[in-house]
Amino acid sequence: MFAALFVASAAQADALDSLFAADVSVPEEAEKPFSLDGEIGFVATTGNTDSTSFKGRLNAHQELESWSNDYILEGFYKQDEKTIDEDTVSQTTAQKIFASGQGNYKLENPAHRVFAFGSYEDDRFSGFEYQATVAAGWAHQLWKDDVSAFSYSIGPGYSFAERESGESANGAIVRGAVDYKWKISDTANFRQLFSTEVGSDNTKSKSETSLSAQINGSLAMKLAIILNHNTDVADDVDELDTQTSVTLVYSFF
Repeated sequence: MFAALFVASAAQADALDSLFAADVSVPEEAEKPFSLDGEIGFVATTGNTDSTSFKGRLNAHQELESWSNDYILEGFYKQDEKTIDEDTVSQTTAQKIFASGQGNYKLENPAHRVFAFGSYEDDRFSGFEYQATVAAGWAHQLWKDDVSAFSYSIGPGYSFAERESGESANGAIVRGAVDYKWKISDTANFRQLFSTEVGSDNTKSKSETSLSAQINGSLAMKLAIILNHNTDVADDVDELDTQTSVTLVYSFF
C-alpha cells in the first residue's frame, strides 16, 4: 500500500514540476544558520463578559549546507466565566498544543530535496484525544528571490489518532504542503501556509494566512487567520475550526 502511495505522490510531484518547466535555482545568499521567533498574544475581558485567552508560538529555522529544517511549537488556551444557577463558574473553552518538525535534505540541486516530517496535536475540543503524523517524500523549492519564495512537499505517511470515544483512527495517508512568502515592503510581509493529510477515513487540512508588519528590528505585529478542518468528526463537533489572532512576534536571533 505504501508503494502505491509513494508512486502516486511522485506522480503528483512530477505534475507540479511540469507547471514550472524552467529550472529555477536558489540564489546564493547569506542566511542565518539558525533563527528563532517567539509569538505571543493575550486577551482578557471583564464586565458583562469575563474571559481570558492566550496564544504562544515558537518558530525555529535551521539552514545548513545539506539540510534545511523547520520546527514549530504552539499553544492556545481560552477560559470563560459563565453564570449557572446564579453561581459564576470558570469553563475552559479552548485548549490546544501542537508541535511539528520537518527536515529537508538537499540533493545535488539544492532546490530539490527529500523531506521527513513529524507532528503531534492535542486539541481538547476537536473530538480527538490526539492526532500525530509521520511522512516522508519529495520537496522542491520552486523559486526564492528578494521578493518572494514558493516551496512544496508531497509524500506518503501514516497518521496516528484516537477519538474521544477511545476508538483508534490510524491509517496510511498522503501528505502535501505548500509555503508561499511575499515581501510586500521593507517592513511588511505576507505568508500563506497550507497542508493536507489525505486518508481513507479522515482528511486533515490546515491553512494559515498571515500578514506581519515590522515595528523595529526585532519586534513585529502579526495578523493571522488559521483554518483547521477534519472531514470525519463526531456529530457534536464542527468539521471546521477557525482562529483569528493579532500577536506580537519577537526575533531572538
